[in-house]
Amino acid sequence: MPLGANKAAIMGVAGVSTASVVLLSTQTADGDSTITFSSDITSTYGEYIFRFYSLDASANNSYFQMGINATDGADYNDSPITSTYFRAEHAESGADSAVSYMTGYDRAQASLVQSLTFGLGDGADESCSGELHLFNPASTTYVKHFYSRINVYQTSDYSVDNFVAGYINDTTAIDDVQFKMASGTFSGKIKMWGVK
Repeated sequence: MPLGANKAAIMGVAGVSTASVVLLSTQTADGDSTITFSSDITSTYGEYIFRFYSLDASANNSYFQMGINATDGADYNDSPITSTYFRAEHAESGADSAVSYMTGYDRAQASLVQSLTFGLGDGADESCSGELHLFNPASTTYVKHFYSRINVYQTSDYSVDNFVAGYINDTTAIDDVQFKMASGTFSGKIKMWGVK
């Protein structure tokens, strides 16, 4: 169902005065190793927004990751990614806080999955929520830009705000996006929205 331009701000796309934001797909993980969006990613929309709702990991110290697959690809790590990753964190106890660049989690033309979080705890009250924006994935001319912001209840009782941004250095259309934990399974809801 399309949302009018006056409701676009609710979906985090304020300023897009002529846009429609359309819910394309909802998937619910329940002990799944991966969730894949393999349809509805077309040239119809110039931006796709993925929203993550209370994702809960089965393994402690988990890394929530994104893999992409181009139309000519065979796997979810074929296209090189260049990205940057930083975090802001604050301890539940109030004893510590920091903003830091995450060397080792960024990518420099690496054909690997992209970590969007780190250190997610497996406790009953530990989860992560946030969003990922992917721009113009159907383009056969340009690279595909993305950014994400996801808050995590970290395994050491920190609130960690993870910021990742970069581009997929592939001029082939991207038609599949997959989400997973680096190990174990996860539960929770992921929605995909299209922005015209």
